[in-house]
Amino acid sequence: MKHRQLGANGPSLSALGLGAMGMSQSYGERDDVESVATIQRALDLGVNFIDTADVYGQGDNEKLVGEAIGKRRGEVIIATKFGFVLGVDKLMINGRPEYARQACDASLKRLGVDVIDLYYIHRVDPEVAIEETIGAMADLITAGKVLMLGLSEVSPKTLRRAHAVHPIAALQSEYSLWTRDPEPEVLAACREMGVTFVPFSPLGRGFLTGSIKDDETLPVKDARRGNPRFQGENLVRNLALVSRIEEMSKEKGCTAAQLALAWVLSRGDDIIPIPGTKRRKYLEENLASLEIEMTAEDLARIDEIAPPNVAAGPRYADDAMKLVDRE
Repeated sequence: MKHRQLGANGPSLSALGLGAMGMSQSYGERDDVESVATIQRALDLGVNFIDTADVYGQGDNEKLVGEAIGKRRGEVIIATKFGFVLGVDKLMINGRPEYARQACDASLKRLGVDVIDLYYIHRVDPEVAIEETIGAMADLITAGKVLMLGLSEVSPKTLRRAHAVHPIAALQSEYSLWTRDPEPEVLAACREMGVTFVPFSPLGRGFLTGSIKDDETLPVKDARRGNPRFQGENLVRNLALVSRIEEMSKEKGCTAAQLALAWVLSRGDDIIPIPGTKRRKYLEENLASLEIEMTAEDLARIDEIAPPNVAAGPRYADDAMKLVDRE
């Protein structure tokens, strides 16, 4: 397993982590038995970075991760998040200090651990100064409940404000061949402060694998049916993009998913993607991307195929896009 460092002074992590969200929500029916087996297989293969959040499956995902890790706690760095309010129908953010403390205690219990290795605020609460939220999260470190702090989907300005209160180890945001928004400002800010960048959805919510051919491919209860990039004319245009990625991947002797991950990995040694899957076979396929070398010619061709803003449609519906901090 290849490794990369978390933060300026953090532990060595596997170059690819494992995102657990899809095991409990959003992507079709759950299969907890296979999901547990996938997490355990990941540990067997040297993956030591597992990402979850309290809101995934309304807490069920943290329980699943805790169950899967069991007595192997010492083999893994657990990242979880708080901020989305559980048990409500619409997207609501709470970054107040008292909620940070409450959410942390609840996550520790669900995970069945004594300490959270990396604790993120899932989105910035527009009603609470980021300094207040980070101050409360820093208190959790003092209390021995958390080791490192992270942010998700924030602007360079917010990152700098947070980092001035307490060192930030990681910034997690969407980043892939069809979402290059973090270039260049966010990535530059991370490097300025020694913050590891953790791309989620590096496979475009599964779209960049080439497995989705039309909207009927998705299960009836799949959340992607409500995503603008998976709908109507946007879907048609995005399928054309994936077709070109598939063509290039065949020439390189790999899958479209492996090419997409190899590209993200090539963007810097301070980047640790967390592709999600609930199937062992896809886990193993994803990990094989670590062996793919991206030449200068490959990177130039990808810039031609998938330049910034190439994807048709916004990456979230309006209510979710409003929660992305880019000011």
